[in-house]
Amino acid sequence: MEVFTLALTAIFLGLLFSTFRILKEYERGVIFMLGRYHKVKGPGLIIVIPVLQQMEKVSLRTAVWDIPSQDLITRDNVSVKVNAVLYFRVVDPQKAIINVENFMEATGQLAQTTLRSVLGQHELDELLSERERLNTDVQDILDQQTDDWGIKVSNVEIKHVDIDESMIRAIAQQAEAERSRRAKIIHAAGEFEASQKLVEAARQLATQPESIQLRYLQTLTEIAGEQNSTIVFPLPMNLIEGLSRMSSTPAKMPDKPEN
Repeated sequence: MEVFTLALTAIFLGLLFSTFRILKEYERGVIFMLGRYHKVKGPGLIIVIPVLQQMEKVSLRTAVWDIPSQDLITRDNVSVKVNAVLYFRVVDPQKAIINVENFMEATGQLAQTTLRSVLGQHELDELLSERERLNTDVQDILDQQTDDWGIKVSNVEIKHVDIDESMIRAIAQQAEAERSRRAKIIHAAGEFEASQKLVEAARQLATQPESIQLRYLQTLTEIAGEQNSTIVFPLPMNLIEGLSRMSSTPAKMPDKPEN
């Protein structure tokens, strides 16, 4: 009899202690009454009636899911491996428990398939240079699909894009060719701009002969400062033209005195 009493006392104390639960600030308890959804409780001290009620505990903190490397083929038929990291949290504990069996596993699997589907629609250059836009695209799609699960996808970050060594060499050659092309374009643009400036300077000097004289004197100053052993002294064109006119004019004979 005493053993039976002790057993009943132990069972009663066990049920009493299991009635009281303590949930932390970031935790919520989804309560089911005889298998049917009842309410969401927490945080703090809550009461769960043994046998009649069951509780599923859910964390509201942001979870980090490392998406394994995914093999995919880009739109320009390049085989790459891409891995990413996913940040999400539960915003509706009721949906997270009732609408999906394991919301953590379901969200991770959905992230893998979405990553392959979205990135496979872009070319390799976009994967390497436009990660921010691709991260946003994957995040928006995941956020829409997990809304019925009470999940909020806060961020998706592509970590690595692994490609073959042959493709790395091809990309390096392409980058070198692109740099050479840009250098030639910049050099040609500079030559074109310089020629335009020379044409404008020639027109300006043609309208103002005094400017030619000033430029001539400046050139003489520069030559004198170089301390060359031999100096070629150019004559001004207007001086040459003046001499030409004097040589081409016939000399007048003196008039004979009248008798």
